[in-house]
Amino acid sequence: MKQLKFLVIGKDQVILDTLKRIIEKNEGWKAILISDENLSYDAVRSHQPDIVLLSSGLEDIFEQDIKAFCQEPDQNIKVIEHYGGGSGLLLSEVEACFSEPQKPGNRIMHKADSREKTALDWLSGGKTFSFGDFYDPERIHFGALRVLNDDIIKSGKGFGTHPHDNMEIISIALEGTLIHEDNLGNKTEIQPGDIQVMSAGTGVMHSEFSKDEGGFGKFLQIWVYPKQRNVTPRYDQITLDPAKSHNSFQQILSPDPEDAGVWIHQDAWFHLGHFDDAFETRYQIMKKGNGVYAFIIEGSAEIDGQKLERRDGFGIYGMDEIHIKATSGNTEILLMEVPMVW
Repeated sequence: MKQLKFLVIGKDQVILDTLKRIIEKNEGWKAILISDENLSYDAVRSHQPDIVLLSSGLEDIFEQDIKAFCQEPDQNIKVIEHYGGGSGLLLSEVEACFSEPQKPGNRIMHKADSREKTALDWLSGGKTFSFGDFYDPERIHFGALRVLNDDIIKSGKGFGTHPHDNMEIISIALEGTLIHEDNLGNKTEIQPGDIQVMSAGTGVMHSEFSKDEGGFGKFLQIWVYPKQRNVTPRYDQITLDPAKSHNSFQQILSPDPEDAGVWIHQDAWFHLGHFDDAFETRYQIMKKGNGVYAFIIEGSAEIDGQKLERRDGFGIYGMDEIHIKATSGNTEILLMEVPMVW
């Protein structure tokens, strides 16, 4: 990647300072920080950045105005508004600024062996969508679904304290125990059957480590674009009743705080099911215009004629319902219904 100059605008100085460190870890990249919206326009004119990154706490009207200002013909400056925080998305979001992803049809297939592999001494797993140094212009997101990582963390290791903003972050524990700690005052253990959600909103700092008892912590890390920026940060965690997902899709997430499961700031619904071999069912789309991304956690299935194996992903939209058939015993499927436009 060429040398780049960033102008980072936000209200949380801790997050701004952290973003500067993340950006400047990349050779030839420089970051200028602005915490006063009134100085932003002059900063754009004087510094002529390649990219303006909108962080947290900014007023909606300012965000709209600065985006319009940066996109004027004499400026033509790229704007990143759905960054989310941390270092994982930075490279792929920057790449996406300078290329146009192809528009897929109404079915998207991601075989398990096509997922980008993570292979560090403390972290392994797979990435379905562009994340970190993995970039594929055809695999940026599926509608509002931005990240689907299958993370395996070595015991005693993990993600040190880092920032997020303006992203809905969901963790589904699969094996082992994870220790979560954040600047909202939460310190919790996340175990198999638990669902954790954070609305990063105006900014949150957190860490995630695998408990030091030998073995590994395994979980799905999922990020969804919010329908509203700069909400108040929040944290929630629940334990599911496994009986409710036997040969049935149990709702584990929705946009309604009073509904089953956790909730997020997006018109999205997640369902989790464990199915016996040859069991058939249908899933009805909750909101017209939404699409569904199915992820086979274990086992195998056939969804609207598409055969899927363990860790395959399949996105489909433009339909009112989908037909699902398990094709092996102990099949576990995660359905993520999300807006295709938000």
